[in-house]
Amino acid sequence: MSRPGFVLEVDERTPALLMHEGEGFRLEKLPLGSRVIYPPESLPGLRDVDGEIRRALDNPLGREPLRELLYAGMKLTIVFDDLSIPLPPMRTPDIRQRVIEHVLEMAAAKGVDDVELIAGNALHRRMTPAELKRTVGERVYRSFFPRHLRNHDAEDRANLTEIGQTKHGEVVEINRRAAESDLIVYVNVSLTAMSGGPKSVSVGLASYRSLKHHHNVHTLRHSRSFNDPANSAMHHSYDRMAGLLGDSLNIFQIETTVNNDTFPDYVSFLNKREWEWTLKDQAAYLAFKRANDLAPPKRRRQIWHKTASPYGITSVTAGDPIQVHEVTMRNVLRQQLTEVDGPADIGIWGLPYICPYNVNSIMNPILVMSLGLGYFFNLYRNQPIVRPGGVAIYYHPVRNEFHPVHHPSYIDFFEEVLAETTDPVAIETKFEEQFATDPWYTHLYRNSYAYHGVHPLYMWYWGAHAMEHLGDVIFVGGDRKTTARMGFRSASTLDDALEMARERVGGSPTINYLHAPPLTMADVR
Repeated sequence: MSRPGFVLEVDERTPALLMHEGEGFRLEKLPLGSRVIYPPESLPGLRDVDGEIRRALDNPLGREPLRELLYAGMKLTIVFDDLSIPLPPMRTPDIRQRVIEHVLEMAAAKGVDDVELIAGNALHRRMTPAELKRTVGERVYRSFFPRHLRNHDAEDRANLTEIGQTKHGEVVEINRRAAESDLIVYVNVSLTAMSGGPKSVSVGLASYRSLKHHHNVHTLRHSRSFNDPANSAMHHSYDRMAGLLGDSLNIFQIETTVNNDTFPDYVSFLNKREWEWTLKDQAAYLAFKRANDLAPPKRRRQIWHKTASPYGITSVTAGDPIQVHEVTMRNVLRQQLTEVDGPADIGIWGLPYICPYNVNSIMNPILVMSLGLGYFFNLYRNQPIVRPGGVAIYYHPVRNEFHPVHHPSYIDFFEEVLAETTDPVAIETKFEEQFATDPWYTHLYRNSYAYHGVHPLYMWYWGAHAMEHLGDVIFVGGDRKTTARMGFRSASTLDDALEMARERVGGSPTINYLHAPPLTMADVR
């Protein structure tokens, strides 16, 4: 039985605590009385994953067994989450590979020969052939790529179809192949409570015409917690769209959850609570930190990007999307939820490396900002760990560094848009259509490995509620000019950041430190 999450109050005996800062980490002493929010320890992984997959497919919730839905002559489309989930990537074989192989074996036994596999990447960058191969496995890749294994293209007008509009006027437009299939099998990995369920098909296979209805400033500002669907205007929109899709399409959902085994054995101390480090853990910390700090930036990035998490699979559930997701949510919360007694004046977060999802791009400021303020919402129910008007302190060496080919919309957003304004509403009003429809951005999204042109704006919107809620945002180690361009402040040390924060919240502030990763979801009471 794993230990639950808990909140530690820092006293004289508390050791220095681990803080992630991009492609590195450090130990810091927090002021006495600070509260440290720890995740539950990892739940045990399933002993027989393949057996659980078979059980789920044969005993689905609210649906007939999958084999009974398959028949010769049908059109079957298998959709799977792209590489943005989980972060960091899991060790191979990926759970998506294992599920897909079982589905394909059942389909072959029933004589189904019209099968397509699609990565549900929405407006994310396309997965490379190597990434597709790593996700679905050698056997599936060799059998289906490139003609029948591909990325969704949200700008391919000839292969999109409008299903209809919700009562709120939201256009529901998705991949044509999926819409015309006799059965869609969606294979999901739910790393957080905001993934899966109604989001899967309605977002993963959507076009910009659909996505703009929930990826906008108004909706995100009215989503008090992205991880609590009942309090998320974004999820309300997903639900309405999914309801329309459910009336028109035959969807069989397969969702999986993982435990908190985030880091491999050679850095296993990163998974542990600091006062439980053995002498071996302490030596491993010192050795790895020294090697990491001395490595050239390119080499350090290569090492971190090759990190694969030894996640254990904690559940496999299949069937009706709504019923399946209820079970998935319970499993995610069971692994990540920690109760916290009230918000604080100051919140502290360490921000880890972004991982290979941000292919060939150094830690650029827009994604760092999105990740940082996204962590602000790594909470459940309706209350952040920082009170209104409080201060968020993030650890990350934010720099103005971009890959010059794959992400031109990010460069232009930072250099041109943020030079004019950081206000999300003003950005949405003046610049969104331009970035969403720019022919060059669209060309790179469709033919290279660039994010959709509107992607940097959407990343900025993710922080809209946090920026409205907080009184100040400070990056420890951030480049001064870069953070100022984003409307934030930088500090050289934690002590400097706390002193800056006291200017706003007073001389004796309360402090919450969300100790993650491994992932923690704060349930603030």
